[in-house]
Amino acid sequence: MRYWLFKSEPDVWSWDQQVARGAAGEEWTGVRNYQARNNMRAMALGDRGFFYHSNIGKAVVGIVEVSALVRPDSTAPDDPRWECVHIRALMPLPRPVPLDLCKADPRLGDMALVTNSRLSVQPVSAAEWAVVCELGGLGAP
Repeated sequence: MRYWLFKSEPDVWSWDQQVARGAAGEEWTGVRNYQARNNMRAMALGDRGFFYHSNIGKAVVGIVEVSALVRPDSTAPDDPRWECVHIRALMPLPRPVPLDLCKADPRLGDMALVTNSRLSVQPVSAAEWAVVCELGGLGAP
């Protein structure tokens, strides 16, 4: 299993909206960055991801799972370059993990969220996953 981070502006698509989609999940549309798209191409069913509220809140707020493999992005029907996965909410973090806390923790110094905060879909290492889970009150992942 691999780990990821999905960024969303909560006034556009929030954790609560993701949870409301239930087991069906939601298509992760609108990504128009090749690196982020390629990250989605590398995903497997069951991979886990952090759901991150960007701009407002700036915190990891929940855990999602890849529920459907990459397919054409429905918001770009005339442009085959853009693809996306489906994700479904698994659980909220007991404590949101703010960006400032990630930046302050030396164990997360190389995390893409800290070094390349603009990338909307990012890889997360197993070690980073464990640290953020710990900071979020989940204990051992």
